[in-house]
Amino acid sequence: MTEGLPSPPERGVYFDNNATTAVAPEVLAAMVPLLTEHYGNPSSMHRFGARAGDELARARERVAALLGAAQPAEIVFTGGGSEADNLAIVGTLRAHPDKRHLITTEVEHPAVLGLCRDLEKREGYEVTYLKVDGAGHLDLDELRGALRDDTAVVSIMMANNETGVIFDVAAAGALVRERGAVFHVDGVQAAGKLPLDLKSAPIDLFSLSGHKLHAAKGVGALYVRKGTKLRPLVVGGHQERGRRAGTENVAGIAGLGVACELAAVHIDEENTRVRALRDRLEQGLLAAIPDCQANGDPVGRLPNTTNISFRYIEGEGILLLLDRVGVAASSGSACTSGSLEPSHVLRAMGLPFTLTHGSIRFSLSRYNTEAEVDYVIGALPPIIERLRMITPFNENRATF
Repeated sequence: MTEGLPSPPERGVYFDNNATTAVAPEVLAAMVPLLTEHYGNPSSMHRFGARAGDELARARERVAALLGAAQPAEIVFTGGGSEADNLAIVGTLRAHPDKRHLITTEVEHPAVLGLCRDLEKREGYEVTYLKVDGAGHLDLDELRGALRDDTAVVSIMMANNETGVIFDVAAAGALVRERGAVFHVDGVQAAGKLPLDLKSAPIDLFSLSGHKLHAAKGVGALYVRKGTKLRPLVVGGHQERGRRAGTENVAGIAGLGVACELAAVHIDEENTRVRALRDRLEQGLLAAIPDCQANGDPVGRLPNTTNISFRYIEGEGILLLLDRVGVAASSGSACTSGSLEPSHVLRAMGLPFTLTHGSIRFSLSRYNTEAEVDYVIGALPPIIERLRMITPFNENRATF
């Protein structure tokens, strides 16, 4: 099946950075001493613990600086983005037991959608799921109409992980604030790619994940605006000011701090060089391959993300052959990659079956190069042509 296809590059081409990123060398260098030399418990009184405590404080300052938080104390370290989302939503509901309604969107990451469905099923909460239009945008009038006196929390992502479409969370937050509900933003894909100034934004809670911005897996953070009521999910010790018990992952957190500092340094590059690479890839593929389209708002997107549908074939086949020529991409969220169901995001946008099944997400990072982009532009057209020759959909193209 691979005869006639180009030989893979030695290192491979990694265009799946919305799933996870490579750990930056500077991040790894910051983590190693905290695993081998300065391994004290940050809650201990001795010098080993004090060194670890200092690293926690420095990382908290660095994360707060990237987010534009008013003070480092507003940062709560977690075990990742999903835990941060869960702490934000469940912690708010527990802090407001008299309110039984929450609002989210149909296109959230499974970390939020799965939680909301579980809260409906197991605990009887009422959830409103906001729709999106064909470009992936929310209708703020629908949000305004959905807000109620018993709405405890509204959870909306800042940028979609599959299409990269950016939501107007400032406008949404203003509506939420008018009705007195708590506003949580899942910023996992946005942090490090978009400028942030949370101290002046109408956002109460904001999640981020370390491995989406070149830190390690298993570490994340939740921004909690001062004065926001929140009950902990993990109860026990006094860590994180009583908002998340358990000995902190000091090495991972220190790495996250460095990753945030690096992200701030490189954010202009994300919006210029990486954006130009993404556009070169997208335009090159659309020009070389018939019957395909880019999905989502063509302008209001993350600078590193493009989602392209190739009509008449399945995304899984494309990904398998891409992998054989050394290219890593995705058919959507890595957290749903085991499912054969088409993307819930593209379905919510109203795309037909023949497009949702053949969609591929390419997500770049600052470590990608122009040569890698050109390699994929050359490698993918023969793969698409070959798959279209054997797909059963090909015989019925006129009916689609």
